[in-house]
Order: sequence, then C-alpha cells, then structure tokens
Amino acid sequence: MGDGPSETVGQLLRAARDRLGARSESAGLDAELLLAAALGKPRSFLYAWPDHVPTASVRERFDHALTDRLEGQPVAYTLGVREFFGLELAVSPAVLIPRPDTELLVEHAVAHIDAGHAVADLGTGSGAIALAVAHERPGARVLATDASPAALAVARANARRLDLRVDLVAGDWCAPLADASVDCLLCNPPYIAEGDPHLAALSAEPASALVSGRDGLDALRAIVAQAPRVLRPGGRIVLEHGFEQAAAVRALLAEAGFRDIDSERDLGGHERISFGRLRD
Repeated sequence: MGDGPSETVGQLLRAARDRLGARSESAGLDAELLLAAALGKPRSFLYAWPDHVPTASVRERFDHALTDRLEGQPVAYTLGVREFFGLELAVSPAVLIPRPDTELLVEHAVAHIDAGHAVADLGTGSGAIALAVAHERPGARVLATDASPAALAVARANARRLDLRVDLVAGDWCAPLADASVDCLLCNPPYIAEGDPHLAALSAEPASALVSGRDGLDALRAIVAQAPRVLRPGGRIVLEHGFEQAAAVRALLAEAGFRDIDSERDLGGHERISFGRLRD
C-alpha cells in the first residue's frame, strides 16, 4: 500500500483513510487504532512521531488489518479488545461488541445496588455488564448467565484477568437462577427484528445476540415473563432495548406485575432502557 518501504506513519494513515473511505463511518479512527496496534504503541505515538518509518513487518500487519476491516470485520475483533465502563475487555466473534449505549444501563443499575445485593446479568456475552457492576459495587454478589459456552469462556477470561468476582453459569436467561434469589436483574438482550436493514452492517457479530423474532421483542418477552420467579419482593429489573421499543417494554413490565415503571433516555434523546420493581 502507498509509495513503498519509506512510508511514514503520517503517510500510512492518510493512505489508510482513503482506502477505508466510505466503507467505514469512522475511517480515520479505525486507521489510527489499527496502525497503533500494528506498531504496538498508543495512539498518541502517531501524533508525536508522524515521520516515523515503520518496519516492513509492521506495514504488513497493518495492511492485513485494513483488509479485514474492508471485508467487514469490526476493529474490536481485529484488536481483540474493547473498552467498556473504563474496563478493557477481551472480545471475539463469539460475543457482541460492547457499546457505549449500554453504559447507561450500568449507570442506572449501580445507583440502586447496595452491598449484599444479588445481581444477575442475563446473556452476559463478554461479561461487560456483570464486570462493570462488580467493579463499581464490590460488595454485591454478581452472577451472569449465557446459553453460549464460547461466550462464557470469554467472560470467564475477562473476569480472571480483571480480578473481578462474577459467578458465571450456563443457561438461557433466568433458567439457571433459583426462585426469589436476585435483587436486581440486568439485561441487554437481542432486540433487532428479523429482516431489519441495519443487520447487514452487523453481519460479523453473532446473530443470536442481535436478532429476536419478527418484531425484535421475543427475548424481552421471555425475560420479563421469567423475571418475577427469580426476583425477590421489591426486586428491580433494568432492560436495554431499541429506541422505538420503550412503550412496548413498559407494557410488558406492567402486564407482568411490575410497578414504578419508567424509561431513561440516552445522550441522543432516545429511550434506551426501561425498568421497574416487583411488588413487595
């Protein structure tokens, strides 16, 4: 790529931005992250040393990473890590890449979690929600479920590396949890409808973590239906959902007997989480 072996960091970045072009909404950031990783340096190195001439092996790694990005692989999978709530999490194609939007769910939840509370993260994936809660509320007991053994392996490795205690159990949603055993249920379930045009841009991520029936609400229906069994009296549920699904989720919570039901908006003004409390 580019003019040859004497290419500098600055020249490589410019060529990479042009190469990614319209294929990525964040072409500049993608190029910087991938080049910094190929160099084994922080992104600040790129600004401090734009005239640095990388070795042939660095250029080759960078070129392969750009090719993977052009073929649709998310940068997080190439790098193998993604930051979430201040924690660096390992990620792989076995798990959904944690999004900044989900930090709203964690922020809301930790405001209502005290020492001694039992908290369960359903469909944990990389462990992002469970590990963030364990980090912010070390006095709570945090559990996490997932039906995917590969996802649980990623979450387990993250918990071990971050030295955070989370009890990881295999099973679908609330199935592994005992009756009246949890004070707070948290979940970022799949909520995209089958055939949604946005799915094309997400094809590298596991469909089971994204798609949920014809209207996108199948997983949310199942979770809300199961929740009263496992929550203690007065227990709280906090759910992430699509920005047009808040009213439907609030209705599901009301039908299941929850009270104090409401939704919270993200920075873009969209209702992205809904919550309620089980009757005492």
